[in-house]
Amino acid sequence: MKVSIILSTYNRPDALTLILQALSVQTYPHFEVVVADDGSGIDTKELIYELRSQMSYELHHLWQEDKGFRLAMARNKAVAKASGDYLIFLDGDCVPRPHFIERHCQLAESGYFVTGNRILLNEHFTIRVLFHQIQIGQRSNMAWVLPYLHGDINRFLPLFSLPDGQFRKVDKPKWQGAKTCNLGAWKQDVLDINGFNEQFQGWGHEDAEFVVRLMHNQVKRKEGRFAVPVFHLWHPEADRSREQKNRQRLEQCLHSTQVVADSGVNQYL
Repeated sequence: MKVSIILSTYNRPDALTLILQALSVQTYPHFEVVVADDGSGIDTKELIYELRSQMSYELHHLWQEDKGFRLAMARNKAVAKASGDYLIFLDGDCVPRPHFIERHCQLAESGYFVTGNRILLNEHFTIRVLFHQIQIGQRSNMAWVLPYLHGDINRFLPLFSLPDGQFRKVDKPKWQGAKTCNLGAWKQDVLDINGFNEQFQGWGHEDAEFVVRLMHNQVKRKEGRFAVPVFHLWHPEADRSREQKNRQRLEQCLHSTQVVADSGVNQYL
């Protein structure tokens, strides 16, 4: 099957370079990358133009004007552009390993979405990785022992892989911890709920509400832990002035049976 990576970004061309290069060494060949750009400056556009000819995959860039944090809208536009049957949402500060797409595909199953997890890098280590453009996704597990002992990363065990199995299927609905910085879902399931709710503006909870509506539509959760970790680069905390209002929207969705977003991807199809 063809996979579409929905890669969100905003003014981090150094991190984006690292991730696009990490995607160029994937063991799974049938994929495209759609960059969902929430208003980055010209540096990002020039970077993508320069790298496009060097990558082994299709690379698309969807830019929208910078009018504040509108990640839901950026992702919806990318979903509408995507030609893959399966979507993997990845943030522009999350570096995948070479088997990332292959293992997501191994976990993909009708009626389920897959939630991956993250290994966090500290500030000092992130600065070093970006300055030297260190290909951290290609490091072996043993190469991470010392960084873990030095506190450069917060966890080590998620680097080890376990096969697919019944233990990955979550019997009770659980939206907590599911983040669209690393999440796989069938495109049709995403279209059926009208994608992300664009009423969410500013940081916070748009991914949780998206997952809740998937579950309202009988799409179940499958755990991708010990299969599809990503390395999450450190960044300053985002402006959270709209977090409370977004939390209220999430609570409304949790206490309803809403499936379809009022303002979603259908306006771009």
